Amino acid sequence: MSSTNTPPHTQSAPDVHAAEPIPAAARAEIERLLQTGDLFRYTAPSRSPVSLLEAEFAEMMGSRFALAVSSCSNALFLALKALDLPRGARVLIPAFTFAAVPSAVVHADCRPVLVEVGSNFRIDMEDFAAKLDQGADAVLISHMRGHTSDMDAIMALCDARDIPVIEDAAHSLGTKWHGRNIGTLGKMGCFSFQSYKLVNGGEGGMVITDDADLIAKMIIMSGAYEHNWKKHPVVHERFAHWQNRLPLYNMRMHNLSAAVIRPQLGEIPRRVRDGRAGHDRVAARLDASPWLSVPAPLAPEARAPDSIQFNLVGFDDEETLAYMDAARARGVGVQVFGMSKDNARAFWNWQFIGEIPALPETRAMLMRACDMRLPARLTEAEQDFIADALIAAAEEVKSRAPAYGT
Repeated sequence: MSSTNTPPHTQSAPDVHAAEPIPAAARAEIERLLQTGDLFRYTAPSRSPVSLLEAEFAEMMGSRFALAVSSCSNALFLALKALDLPRGARVLIPAFTFAAVPSAVVHADCRPVLVEVGSNFRIDMEDFAAKLDQGADAVLISHMRGHTSDMDAIMALCDARDIPVIEDAAHSLGTKWHGRNIGTLGKMGCFSFQSYKLVNGGEGGMVITDDADLIAKMIIMSGAYEHNWKKHPVVHERFAHWQNRLPLYNMRMHNLSAAVIRPQLGEIPRRVRDGRAGHDRVAARLDASPWLSVPAPLAPEARAPDSIQFNLVGFDDEETLAYMDAARARGVGVQVFGMSKDNARAFWNWQFIGEIPALPETRAMLMRACDMRLPARLTEAEQDFIADALIAAAEEVKSRAPAYGT
């Protein structure tokens, strides 16, 4: 029997970055599009692949309207612009998110205000309430890595102050809150089809809303120039109102992207089921270690994870770096957000926002929070390989005896 300190052969390590094959229906539709050259969403008078995707996505989410765009970042930008916020408006965002989120706020000529995030990867509600009271024009809740903050409390606080909420649900397609789809709780919800998300379009995004005025403004700003908005089978009376009154940012999705995405919508329930089962299997193993801790979901939350995050318990900086090396030696690459150079999820690297706040709670979390992909397609044997490696790496680092005299 091998000792804990002996890494297994890395050849058998699962590739957590490989994607599922694109369904055959997508390949057939792409070939049809290539034969016709019909790639622009507004070439056809109606029922383009992008239009069909919007209708299918809205129905799946239980939303009145959906707009497909070129990325989730652009969906966030359009959502902010549709709110008619003043230049320099204060937009509250979690301090634990991807750099694209504060970037979208800056792009919309607004000011990101970072809110503390705790060791459970969710917004610190005391800090959130305090910063609301200091002044906020909008809230952009990023469900980072699929971890849902207390949306009951967030919506109650914002509704009482008449502050609009946008949901960044890039990591939360398929997640539910009290049985309701994440992305439908705020005024608008934004989703990603980038390759590492639940649905792989390479790139692409979607914004949903029940508000006719908001969807009309976003459709025009996304690039429905002249009268192309007539090819959207919704709220034509509001389009006429906004014609020529809004800038065009040209953030449209093209038909090839929609052709890749549409056949995957039917795969979402399976991916959610398998992803949750795999995540929970690995999480239970990690939680049994005294050195690793996986925060539990909140009671109303039914997650759709395709990655796993956990905290190192009782590790100093040197041990944390050694842990990443020990896991890598076993064939499992794990990043600690705050210890990975230039990590785009570490708020102190967002120098484009201006003065960086201290945020000690979020900083402490990021310095010990581990992250790795855990796609739904992994087998139980592959999940166990990953759990074994992560646990053994922690045991190796914590079992090292200090040198004599130290």
